[in-house]
Amino acid sequence: MSTYYPKGKDRAGLAARHWYVVDARGQVLGRLATRVARLLMGKQKATYTPAVDAGDHVVVVNARGIRLTGKKLDQKFYRWHTGYPGGLKEVKARHMYEQKPERMVREAILGMLPKNKLHGRRARRLRVYPDGSHPHVAQQPQPLQVEA
Repeated sequence: MSTYYPKGKDRAGLAARHWYVVDARGQVLGRLATRVARLLMGKQKATYTPAVDAGDHVVVVNARGIRLTGKKLDQKFYRWHTGYPGGLKEVKARHMYEQKPERMVREAILGMLPKNKLHGRRARRLRVYPDGSHPHVAQQPQPLQVEA
């Protein structure tokens, strides 16, 4: 079985990227992240090829209304390193949820994308907003229903 690689007229269809709006209110963080990551990779398209960037633009609104299951708000930590000696920083998920819920959603989604040369391009097509409003009305994004 050989890998499908788009040629000619199939390749022209890859340039057509759709815009989707996903409402995160009441959604579980991990389940929402997997569905959005699939859209960014373009896995829902019949012409999906792992080495070709054919994903769509995704706007996630109402990140403030995301849900975490179990005791994750109190037990989960977000860690990063500043690059300086002893520069390991960590923040509880509850603090991140109260201060920057959009960063929490963004990290979950980007963590589910493959770590390859296409990662940066796919990450640029993701927009996350804490409230219900967004500045991408001119692109006419289609609302996407994500099952709870």
